[in-house]
Amino acid sequence: MLKRLFLLSFFAFFSLCAIAQVPSSISASQLQQTNVDNLSDDQIRQAVQQMKQRGLSFGDIDSYGQQQGISPEQTQKLKQRIQQLNLDKELDGTMGNSPIKKSIFNEDEDADRQLSDSADYVRKTQQQNWQDRMEERERIRRMKKIFGSELFNSQNLTFEPNLRMPTPTNYRLAANDEILIDISGYSDDVQKLKVTSEGYIRIPNLGPVYVNGLTMEEAKARIIKQLSSIYSGIKTGQTVVNISLGAIRTIRVLLIGEVNRPGNYSLPSLATVMNALYASGGPSENGSFRNIQVYRNGAVAATFDLYAFLMNGDLRQSIVLQDQDIIKVNAYDIHVELQGAVKRPAIFEVKPEETLADVLHFAGGFNDMAYKDVIKASRINNHEKQIVSVTPQEAGTFHLKTGDLFLVDSIVNRYTNRITIAGAVFHPGEYQLDSALTLGALIRKADGLKEDASLTRGIIRRLKSDYMPAMLSFNVGDVVSGKADIPLQREDSVVIYSKQGLREAYLVQISGEVNNEGYFNFADSMRLEDLILMAGGLKDAASVQHVEVTRRIRKEGYDPQDPSMAIVKQFDLNKELSSAQGDLNFVLEPFDQVYIRKEPSYSEQATVNVDGEVVYAGNFTIQNRKEHLSDLVGRAGGLRTEAFPEGAVLLRKTFTNGSDSALLANKLGVFYSKLMDSSTNNRVRENIERNYQVVDINLQKVMANPHSKYDLLVENGDILKVPKKLQTVQLFGEVYFPKKERYDASLSFREYIRGAGGFTSQSLRRRSYVVYANGEVKNTRKIFFFNSYPKLKPGAEIYVPAKSIKPGVNAQELIGFTTGIAALAAIIVTLLK
Repeated sequence: MLKRLFLLSFFAFFSLCAIAQVPSSISASQLQQTNVDNLSDDQIRQAVQQMKQRGLSFGDIDSYGQQQGISPEQTQKLKQRIQQLNLDKELDGTMGNSPIKKSIFNEDEDADRQLSDSADYVRKTQQQNWQDRMEERERIRRMKKIFGSELFNSQNLTFEPNLRMPTPTNYRLAANDEILIDISGYSDDVQKLKVTSEGYIRIPNLGPVYVNGLTMEEAKARIIKQLSSIYSGIKTGQTVVNISLGAIRTIRVLLIGEVNRPGNYSLPSLATVMNALYASGGPSENGSFRNIQVYRNGAVAATFDLYAFLMNGDLRQSIVLQDQDIIKVNAYDIHVELQGAVKRPAIFEVKPEETLADVLHFAGGFNDMAYKDVIKASRINNHEKQIVSVTPQEAGTFHLKTGDLFLVDSIVNRYTNRITIAGAVFHPGEYQLDSALTLGALIRKADGLKEDASLTRGIIRRLKSDYMPAMLSFNVGDVVSGKADIPLQREDSVVIYSKQGLREAYLVQISGEVNNEGYFNFADSMRLEDLILMAGGLKDAASVQHVEVTRRIRKEGYDPQDPSMAIVKQFDLNKELSSAQGDLNFVLEPFDQVYIRKEPSYSEQATVNVDGEVVYAGNFTIQNRKEHLSDLVGRAGGLRTEAFPEGAVLLRKTFTNGSDSALLANKLGVFYSKLMDSSTNNRVRENIERNYQVVDINLQKVMANPHSKYDLLVENGDILKVPKKLQTVQLFGEVYFPKKERYDASLSFREYIRGAGGFTSQSLRRRSYVVYANGEVKNTRKIFFFNSYPKLKPGAEIYVPAKSIKPGVNAQELIGFTTGIAALAAIIVTLLK
């Protein structure tokens, strides 16, 4: 709403600025034809200031121009003019208090005053809109609370008249009604005749018959009498005439007074007062539900009370309407509100003779939690409010005043004779307190103690006379045996503790070479064999020697000379979990930990993978712990003729932390082109990135010197990649044209750099380095004042890093630094003097 108001004022200002072209008496069509080209820059700036005052952004101009019928061409021109003056950023709030903005406001004091007035108007409008919204929300909330208003708000209810029912006996014919005449017997004919505006129906071969204002029975008698003159069989009974009502007419009724949508309504002639009320949305917030009058020919024809329908389903007062009837919904006389513990809390309309008892009847009476002794009332007197208390006996004689607010409280949420027992009894819960009930009797009512009940101590939580909490402790065993008993009071809460609940959970742990390692619940007399069975038995690799059981140390008192931290026992078992020495019968205690270790000589098959330019690529099982890379290549049939052993790479599984992972990803990114071809799927790549690191090797030296220091021992999961012969050198980083060049043994490092356009101005030459095909890295060295660059090999990659950007010193920092030096110099001079 606010932005729409702005747009009207903006384009009004827009047209006034173009006064040279637009006449002083401007119409809406002339406003839409305003030419932006005729506006000056100052006028555009003033328009932008008004846009800023009303919160319109640069992106809103198109939509609002379209709403007001301004042509898209003119709207686009306006946007272009705003952009040319760099005012679009100011509209979006990026310019702040710029010099341009200040100059605009200083150009014209009248413009400043107009803008201020506009801002005040916007603030007032916003405040008024907020108040209107709050009032409307309160009106809707209050309307929903009025008893009976849900009839007209629910979409699941309808009061459309039933047009297929038999014609009511009191229905009177009028113009546009349709009468169906069915003649059968000696004569056979069917006629559909409509009542004319003069009140006649015209029967063929007979003439007009006047039926206006007659009921259907009266009209039937008159029509049959007229038909008897041409159908002689009617008198003898040989011809039968049936007369019924066909299509009914439409009537116009007027609803006035306190209705939601007053006005004229077109309704079927069978419509009742209820149908008309439903069509108009029902009584308004101030409308009466009990005094709805129907005026016919200037007099009151009926008075309708909606409460008769709401309370008893009685619609006898909802009479059938006639054309030109007036329905008047009067304002209510007395509204009272009933809140709290009743079945239908709402605002009710009452008649002067009705009392509070009638209001309780309208509300359906008290609900189950109601406090019925006193009903509190807030009443508005002439000058102030008043609190009134009404008893149920006085409700039938308590007369009501409009604005009365009644509150029915709920009963207090507490018991007069409740006691509670919880914990280690068979039936905990709430019990009735009688005069002879004691603690021992309560335990017996709860079916006694459980087997794990702690007999040394229980507690009673009790409320003192001032409702301060108190606690009583007792010996459970003495109470149960009858040695001591305690009388109980209302709201006492007895707690019997369980032995298991008073200690840490007893667990034992088994780990190592068992099928299901973990924690298990401790049981009395649990043995080592039992725990191994509960863990699913031993694994194939389990060692039956040196099985360890560790136990907590439990000692009375502290001995500083005793350094022991745990009790450790070792056992030798067998695979059948039987032992003549009785080790398996070792009885466990709570919190014992059992370790089943792996057999030292047990070894699972370990495999390595050889890929690339070998005769037989694939997976190989390691035969012994002293198998080297040269042995592995030999088992793979040796290298192919096109193999490039200097570029071979070994990938080895490793455990990495977070920082290692980043380093690993960087290394693997360098060697991706050598490690995997395009056919390698993404899952394999991700697995290698996550679990492998590159090991630098020189396969050429390995094959030339088997089992030498260059020839590494292979490990489980190793991947050996042997690429084809490489013939290129790749350049990265701070060169003018990074590219891949053909390898030439006669070219030096600097010649490759010149082939890529040379170093850039940001290159850090002394930090340049080369990564060889096998993963080996060599840096540039400094010899005196000269850089000694690494030699290149096929498949090498040259990396030229960039210089780090250092922030410059601004004028303020320079002044501060100079001032500090001057002060320091002055101090030194002073000291020397």
